[in-house]
Amino acid sequence: MQQSSTPPATAAHNLAVLVLDGVVTFDLGVPLLVFGAMPDDYRTALCTSEPGTVASLDGFSLSVSHGLDTLVRADTVVVPGYDLDRRVPAATLQALRQAHANGARMVSICSGAFALAEAGLLDGLSATTHWHAADRLARDHPAVTVDPDVLYIDHGQVLTSAGASAGLDLCLHLIRRDHGAAAANAVARIAVAAPHRTGGQSQYIKRSIPQTSGQSLARTREWALHHLGEPLPIRRLAQHAALSERTFARRFVEEAGVSPVQWLLTARIDLAKQLLESGDHSIDEVARRVGLGTAANLRARFHKATGTSPSVYRRAFTRR
Repeated sequence: MQQSSTPPATAAHNLAVLVLDGVVTFDLGVPLLVFGAMPDDYRTALCTSEPGTVASLDGFSLSVSHGLDTLVRADTVVVPGYDLDRRVPAATLQALRQAHANGARMVSICSGAFALAEAGLLDGLSATTHWHAADRLARDHPAVTVDPDVLYIDHGQVLTSAGASAGLDLCLHLIRRDHGAAAANAVARIAVAAPHRTGGQSQYIKRSIPQTSGQSLARTREWALHHLGEPLPIRRLAQHAALSERTFARRFVEEAGVSPVQWLLTARIDLAKQLLESGDHSIDEVARRVGLGTAANLRARFHKATGTSPSVYRRAFTRR
């Protein structure tokens, strides 16, 4: 999974949201909410093949004033989910191809992946969509490697997300890429959303409430976030939750969708990003405060997670 480390541009980023016939209004609302929270950084426009009234999947119509010429000139194109029984116009598919050729970042939410796939933009890539539509995407577009289990996939220029709230995770991920963790966390607070769920996290959790107990591990996770600078082996986390290590590990995956080790590493990298953005801490100090021990370990873990080094990240994302 590739992520861009390019510093954010100083000019507003032109973002086009494609409104297809039968658009899913929840998916449409997600980028408007997330990127609308940063109006000085993102200039958002709704686009469609023929400006005017577009019917939604939810029983009402939308007025869209921008055409495909706006989409082709965009820096980022977001394709929300839509009714798959309705055909995507050939002109729209060509506009998607042209935007991609122009270097635009192409993003789909839920069934929006089908439009990118039909335009040929997912050929040879892994992609995701709502788990309920994953088999159809794989069947209709065999050149695409469909992963039905993840929240979102980032290939740099092309990104796809699963359904519903996964689109929110992907949009926050984009803000984190463009403007850093502090900006993404601020928008997450506005959206009353979790500040960071990794793309590899499972789309759905088979049993959201452990069968053997009504006790959630949320309190232990919150406690761990305040002790990231300390060693946090499974044994210590399990002791805090008053559970055996085996039971704790099983319940953690059931509730969070990832293992305790994966969750802790994500939390530590996210804290490292915030420290790099907000102060002049040395790399050694950041490594110590986030519980990764040495600067070498931080650099290795940070590069694997973000595709860049802590020093480059600091230069790119220190808030202006």
